[in-house]
Amino acid sequence: MWIFYAGLSALFAGITSILAKAGIKETNSTLATALRTIVVLILAWGMVLIVGSQNTVMSLSVGTWTFLILSGIATGASWLCYFRALQIGEVNKVAVIDKSSIVLTLVFAFVFLGEQLTLVKVAAIFLIACGTLLMVQKQPLENKVANGSWLVYAGLSALFASLTTILGKVGIDGVESNLGTAIRTTVVLIMSWLMVFITNKEVNVKSINKKELTFIFLSGLATGASWLFYYRALQDGQTSTVVAIDKLSIAVTVFFAYFIFKEKLNLKALLGLGLIITGTLCMIF
Repeated sequence: MWIFYAGLSALFAGITSILAKAGIKETNSTLATALRTIVVLILAWGMVLIVGSQNTVMSLSVGTWTFLILSGIATGASWLCYFRALQIGEVNKVAVIDKSSIVLTLVFAFVFLGEQLTLVKVAAIFLIACGTLLMVQKQPLENKVANGSWLVYAGLSALFASLTTILGKVGIDGVESNLGTAIRTTVVLIMSWLMVFITNKEVNVKSINKKELTFIFLSGLATGASWLFYYRALQDGQTSTVVAIDKLSIAVTVFFAYFIFKEKLNLKALLGLGLIITGTLCMIF
């Protein structure tokens, strides 16, 4: 059953990138992240109330609280970097870099969680890494200064995303998955709004385009759904396999980016996408 949950997580994660890109054309990415986190938080705590796991909050150990909070901080950092990268870069390329976090996650899972790193997994890592390099096209010389920073933000997003998974896996041991997600989201909300006030972007709330605000709201719903399914799958399944399935969301993102944003892939990028999907499927099967 956890494989089904991981599949749903991938679907909603892919949709999230598209909705978020549509919602930050003019809206500051940090402010958009803070606003959409409110939606995710409401959805997460709503699920906690539905399943009745709020009664177990006081029974959580100090260690569990620590890892959940650290996971939330890593998630917040990943989100802030990811949506900044989305705002200034092409959604196809940003999503590819972000999803390459699976390589770091596999290494971290081997080092910190003791999960076996088999020959198949090593081959999968190689395929995904090669595919990522093929998909991330070099910018024309005149655009390097203007557009090169998206790569830094996307890379940081991938790093923090991999840390999120490892910390989240440890933190949800013995914790109802919806409750763990809600606690982490609360940390992300605090962190994202803190960044908004530090950068004085709260004054722009009233001037947000209603259309973009709608997309931000919808991306929050998609993110919330993806998270709930992801951490439900992570609680029962092997970390490396759950992460691999979730990273198939890149195919969903590329598909919608082609029709909505007219972002086309050349032959080299298509080959790269094929290698990423092949490597991911190797991880699953």
